[in-house]
Amino acid sequence: MADMMNVVYKNANEPIEARVKDLLSRMTLKEKLGQMTQIERSVATPAAIRDLCIGSVLSGGGSKPFNNATSADWADMVDGLQKGAIDSRLGIPIFYGSDAVHGNNNVYGTTIFPHNVGLGATRDPDLVEKIGAATALETRASGVQYAFAPCIAVCKDPRWGRCYESYGEDTQLVRKMTSLVTGLQGKPPQDHPYGYPYVAGRNNVMASAKHYVGDGGTDKGKNEGNTIIDYENLEKIHMLPYQDCISKGVCTVMASYSSWNGTKLHSHRYLLTDILKEKLGFKGIVISDWEALDRFHSPHGSNYRSAVLSAVNAGVDMVMVPFRYELFLEDLSYLVESGEISMSRIDDAVERILRVKFAAKLFEYPMSDRSLLDIVGCKQHRELAREAVRKSLVLLKNGKDPRKPFLPLNKNAKKILVAGKHADDLGYQCGGWTATWEGTSGRITVGTTILDAVKEAIGNNNTEVIYEENPTTESLSGQDFSYAIVAVGEAPYVESGGDNSDLTIPFNGEELLKLVASESGIPTLGILISGRPLVLEASVVEALDGLVAGWLPGSEGNGITDVIFGDYEFHGKLPVSWFKSVDQLPMDSQQNLYDPLFPIGYGLKCKN
Repeated sequence: MADMMNVVYKNANEPIEARVKDLLSRMTLKEKLGQMTQIERSVATPAAIRDLCIGSVLSGGGSKPFNNATSADWADMVDGLQKGAIDSRLGIPIFYGSDAVHGNNNVYGTTIFPHNVGLGATRDPDLVEKIGAATALETRASGVQYAFAPCIAVCKDPRWGRCYESYGEDTQLVRKMTSLVTGLQGKPPQDHPYGYPYVAGRNNVMASAKHYVGDGGTDKGKNEGNTIIDYENLEKIHMLPYQDCISKGVCTVMASYSSWNGTKLHSHRYLLTDILKEKLGFKGIVISDWEALDRFHSPHGSNYRSAVLSAVNAGVDMVMVPFRYELFLEDLSYLVESGEISMSRIDDAVERILRVKFAAKLFEYPMSDRSLLDIVGCKQHRELAREAVRKSLVLLKNGKDPRKPFLPLNKNAKKILVAGKHADDLGYQCGGWTATWEGTSGRITVGTTILDAVKEAIGNNNTEVIYEENPTTESLSGQDFSYAIVAVGEAPYVESGGDNSDLTIPFNGEELLKLVASESGIPTLGILISGRPLVLEASVVEALDGLVAGWLPGSEGNGITDVIFGDYEFHGKLPVSWFKSVDQLPMDSQQNLYDPLFPIGYGLKCKN
């Protein structure tokens, strides 16, 4: 054991590549294959991690130690698993991954930031970088060292169920927002070699650029679908944000479930190896998506072993198994021993994994830092999220007469109606990937709803605020409201569950807007809480006095009242085109036939 203390890979002063080479030379085949395996928390044990030299553990969407587990509870869990890794023969630490995609959103009491589509509306890369840094701190407080973010898909069709995970439909806009990588990982020094992973320190997390490549361009917006496009346009539209992430030292790139011209990305050697690793010079980890190998059938058959063969030979370095790790390791071992996967391919994968682990300083700091717990959900982070909400809001209409703006609203009005389920539902406000995988309704975490924020903004004025989730003509008659704030929109969804070919406002949202604004004649501000543009009939837009795209703002509803009551000006610009009807989709702002309801880049000010 004394000799081990003097070995190169244990010495933090040695260059990373020397440490990688030294450690790789000491590893058995079993240990190498274990490093290529990422398993789910629910099946992970310290003993399995120790005995199989497992490389990584993750929480799938919503997977947690127990309901309402705090960051401290998470840190206890992660540290317990890490002890298994440290007790292994070579002491190679695991990294723990989680879908911290808009804050550390799996964990109760964290700050929940707007989803990416709202951040795209801010057009503010510096703000997004600060959000990355805050997310990194709250994520590290839970013991997690790896965030499956950012999604840098260029969303070409809002029918896609992951539209809200995209910063927008314009490649240049998405490229600017790759600043999240710098926020999460820290900024590499100027002499940092291109393509190499970089993590500044214990206050940062490894990032993952996803989903490589073209996932936002599938035919008809179908999740896990087929992107039909030539290479020149794939590169020009969908590939460029990956180059920006690589230049920022991104640690991992996650392969997409989707296909390019009929070939699954997870088995696409040309795109994963020839382009990403060789042409673009990426030196970090190519990781699979959740159970991706269970989902595709290789040309040589449909068994799991053939899926392992095609993915690993295509260039996947670490496989998010997540449950059947014993079968995965058995099949991978067979494929190496039979010569179907070469040792050079295995060594390339393990070198990349070790390189990231050394870059992330996991050997020096494998355990969680409890001093970060006090920062979780702190006032400073909530103020940052509130600023992001303010800047994300897009004002689509302000007054029926351009000379008579409706906004800002009067805080001293006599009587205000607040209506719609979305006005007082924190879970709906946060959307998917919050508390659970799909997201859910209700007080799912610590935060402020729109109704809470309205009451707070009104304060102790002699203003009566009346909330009706589902008002009727009878309940509104004779009430003499000064004005109404009506929040409508989508329920939370994720991935394929969000694919939607009609994009009408759910829960009779248009009828509610018309009931209040048109039938009851109350001056009305409509706020749309959604992950994408939805169908807005001309009659509804005409009936409203004001209309705001609120996106999925997260936990800080005060950001909405900051703007509608005039304490701050509207800032947001549409990151996507707002179509008139779904038969226009997909829209392309560069085409002559482009005829949206509101064009990309549209957004009014109160004081024009």
